[in-house]
Amino acid sequence: MSLNKAVLEIRNRQRVKPSAPDKPCAAWTGVDLVDGQKIDTLTIIFRTSGCWWGKAGGCTMCGYVYDSAQTPPSDTDLIKQLENAMEKASGFENFMVKIFTSGSFLDIREIPLLVRHSILSALEKDDRVSKVLAETRPEFVSEEAVKDCRKYLGGKAFEVAMGLETSSDLIRRESINKGFKFDDFERAAVIARENGATVKTYLMLKPLFLSEKQALEDIVKSVRDAAPFSDTFSINLCNIQNGTYVERLWQKGQYRPPWLWSIIEILKRTKSEFPDMVISSDPVGAGSKRGPHNCKQCSRDVADLIRQFSLSQDISLLEVPDCECKDLWECVLQLDDHTFGTPIND
Repeated sequence: MSLNKAVLEIRNRQRVKPSAPDKPCAAWTGVDLVDGQKIDTLTIIFRTSGCWWGKAGGCTMCGYVYDSAQTPPSDTDLIKQLENAMEKASGFENFMVKIFTSGSFLDIREIPLLVRHSILSALEKDDRVSKVLAETRPEFVSEEAVKDCRKYLGGKAFEVAMGLETSSDLIRRESINKGFKFDDFERAAVIARENGATVKTYLMLKPLFLSEKQALEDIVKSVRDAAPFSDTFSINLCNIQNGTYVERLWQKGQYRPPWLWSIIEILKRTKSEFPDMVISSDPVGAGSKRGPHNCKQCSRDVADLIRQFSLSQDISLLEVPDCECKDLWECVLQLDDHTFGTPIND
């Protein structure tokens, strides 16, 4: 059975609860680092008809496909989703809007062109919004699409975000089932930057079938490979989402989420090599069995330092006090390659 067929088989068995078409999947506020300054952010995940790649099978770790609307939302519904989400930013004086769809904002099957225009025009008219980020797969990035977004945003900064995950075509195909190549990302990034947008690159630490050490070294290499085409990096740590192929293997004891010590090492090495590059990470679910974790004693503190570093880029914050579990992590790095795919669980 192919990897894509195995992923699709799980997707087709998953039950999805109905949802209101005029409400986004989620919307929350936070803080990001933009041009060296901390800025308030509003993150919106629009509920659309869904990621086309997810419908065809999709990525091994992604459970966001289940957030799509069971009945495609109308244009009015999508615009109402923006209005509902913007209420969360009512107290902000200056903020950045981050747009996600669990698919691609630039895919007109998810966000019709006229709706895209309405969303961006509304953000352009809001004097408090200083920057807009929109996530998309690279196949939807074209000169026309980027220029169109910038036109409707007026003079506001625009950033194209793409989930490259890894610079290795082999890992992206055989571990993640992402459905595109590094050349596709490179092409899209060049187009975005040549047309006045910046590029945010998402990488994924420890997809399936990699040892801890292989996963660590892959991210370091991926930062090096993608740096010429990126303005910022965000390194996501794989966690166990419901209804995914990753969850199936985790339930069988064949996968462990990454250690937080690994991302500490990655951030130290990549920030030292690229001191002017913003490299961040938000370890979602840190400390839980389904999320990236060390031991119960240090996971929360280490995760907090990772988040602090992401907002300051102060590498000294990564000098984390040692914990007894760090010795186990170092043993994992040495031995994990020799366990024939079975993780060394703590």
